Amino acid sequence: MAEKEFDQEFVEYIVRAIVNHPDDVRTERIVDERGVLITLFINQEDMGYVIGRQGQTARAVRTLLKIVGAKKNARVNLKIYEPEGSRRSRDVAAPSTEASVDDLGI
Repeated sequence: MAEKEFDQEFVEYIVRAIVNHPDDVRTERIVDERGVLITLFINQEDMGYVIGRQGQTARAVRTLLKIVGAKKNARVNLKIYEPEGSRRSRDVAAPSTEASVDDLGI
């Protein structure tokens, strides 16, 4: 397996520190013409910890990740994987977990 990039390790480090199932934390990193996309996979029971109230925790992780990416002149986005049929309703007015940092206006 290829060596993980710093931004990918950074996300895993932070998320492992806040979840109850750190061994289930995994990421995939894809680079394309739009930048870097890191997809975060976690135990379904930990989704609330990672997203936080009104998306505050996810927003904070994305903000930090944007700063890490900026140091390398890279546009880094974070997607939190939610399997189909997850308990969290997609109709809730909370921010989408798939929104990029750029969408937050930061």
